Amino acid sequence: MIAKISNGRETAGLIRYLFDTKKAKDHTDPHLVASWDGFAPDPGRSEDADADADATRRLLVADLDLHVKQARRLGRAPEKHVWHCSIRAAETDRHLNDDEWADIARRVVAATGIAPDGDPDGCRWVAVRHAPDHIHIAATKVRADLRTARHWNDYLTADRELAAIEKEYGLFQVVRGDRTAAKRPTRAEQEKARRAGQDKTAPERLRATVRTVVAAASSMEEFVHLLRHIDDILVEIVRFPSGDIRGYKVALADDAGGPIWYSGSKLAPDLSFPKIQERLANIEPQPADQPGRRRPNPWHQATAATERIPHHLDQGDDEVGQAHLAVFGEALDALPLLAPQHLRPQLREAASAFERATRSRIRAEHHHARALRGAVRAMLREPAPKDGAALAMFLDAAILVVIAAARWHQFRHHDQQVGAAQQTLLHLQAAYEQAAAAPLAALAQHRPPQQAVDRHIRQIRRAVPDHVEQVIEDPAFDALTAALAEAEAAGHDPEQLLQQAADQRALDDARRPAWVLTWRVERLSARPAPSAQSRAAQAHSPAWADSAAQRPNPPAHEAAAAPAPQPPPPQARRR
Repeated sequence: MIAKISNGRETAGLIRYLFDTKKAKDHTDPHLVASWDGFAPDPGRSEDADADADATRRLLVADLDLHVKQARRLGRAPEKHVWHCSIRAAETDRHLNDDEWADIARRVVAATGIAPDGDPDGCRWVAVRHAPDHIHIAATKVRADLRTARHWNDYLTADRELAAIEKEYGLFQVVRGDRTAAKRPTRAEQEKARRAGQDKTAPERLRATVRTVVAAASSMEEFVHLLRHIDDILVEIVRFPSGDIRGYKVALADDAGGPIWYSGSKLAPDLSFPKIQERLANIEPQPADQPGRRRPNPWHQATAATERIPHHLDQGDDEVGQAHLAVFGEALDALPLLAPQHLRPQLREAASAFERATRSRIRAEHHHARALRGAVRAMLREPAPKDGAALAMFLDAAILVVIAAARWHQFRHHDQQVGAAQQTLLHLQAAYEQAAAAPLAALAQHRPPQQAVDRHIRQIRRAVPDHVEQVIEDPAFDALTAALAEAEAAGHDPEQLLQQAADQRALDDARRPAWVLTWRVERLSARPAPSAQSRAAQAHSPAWADSAAQRPNPPAHEAAAAPAPQPPPPQARRR
């Protein structure tokens, strides 16, 4: 059920509209279903003559306005003394009878403070039904004691009561928000965008731009600098008398009729200056270059941090989980800046959809998500990889995060955020399918000999027994065996890599486990292979010995037939 509440100045005009059957053709059989005392005159049940109906309407208006006129003589009547609430059922709901609508009306006026239960001085009100699927409640906001009704947050309290009514009556349960969403565009903004040939309104375009700048900036100074250097954006910095920055406003430079300014908090709750300042204060600095030491790959760092997010969400610490969802949203905001042109539309839609899933009533503890935030900034400061494998690797991890985010929000009854995550998943999967195709095909060209493939199959069977058939039958299986052969040639233990890849996160959520294993093996094998001394020390450790004892040894003829690993051709090395 949906409630719509407004306030007005004229009781007679509202009553006239509610009982009109000539101009409003959808008003069929208008009549009262409930009133403040159960005895209010009903124009819908008067004699057929128009004169009788008009007289009854005037009598009803006089009864409703009684306390308003008394308060007006004392100078205490509010200017807008009419309270109007329409309540509409969903199209799929059964038609409620008059008694049920009467009960709903009484509960709503009680919940909103118009006529609290057991209060003899409550406001006067009537509930009019003039169509099968909805009612209108008309009330005057002056109580019998001539005080004005206390109906603050009436929309929120009515909505909360309607949610309970839906459950009790077995009606369709409307997805409700938690008042943390960005403000919806007004009809005027939508019409203005349409006339200008834009598919997004000015606030939506500004919000997307500011979110992208936040994802790219490493400090508040850089945030302001980047905003000021965007051609089609006007920026105004608001300062305290001391000169310190208090906030910011943005507007479109090409806005017809002159710029309309929006503060960050007006664009979205998490884009206020203090909220951005809090986020940018929690960025993990990237290690400085050291002679003789290879610099960490920021794409691999970002992917590793992303893969850990589902684990953080499972820990039950809401503030930590909310922080990781917020920084993951920043990573999605940054991806269109780094991806090939043909992937950007889907990635922009994914980032736009997930924006709603990054906010809830839970306060984020941003210092828990410093690693990914720092890696994203480092990614933006380096040339994007040309082969597409790094992007596909990140998107693979991102898909599992979105699935985990939907579950996390669903457990906490964040209905709008669940829908946003589900919408995000569709766009990310579409982008992933396109991004992964080329690098997987290139890797599959280096499929090792069949004897090595058979050996890798046995290793896969031991590492992921529940998914082995799905992995082997996947067209990307050749790419996985090539990645394993490449890792083995670099000095890694393929079976150990597979086990690490499987232990990072269960594969139950993955649509294509072969793809997931390929990217994880690729990323894990990018690390330096353990030295001979490390392998010897590991072999003598009790944990390794117990693990090795549980592994079935291959038959002697299989071990003898297995060829020594051969390094892949130079062109197969992409790192």
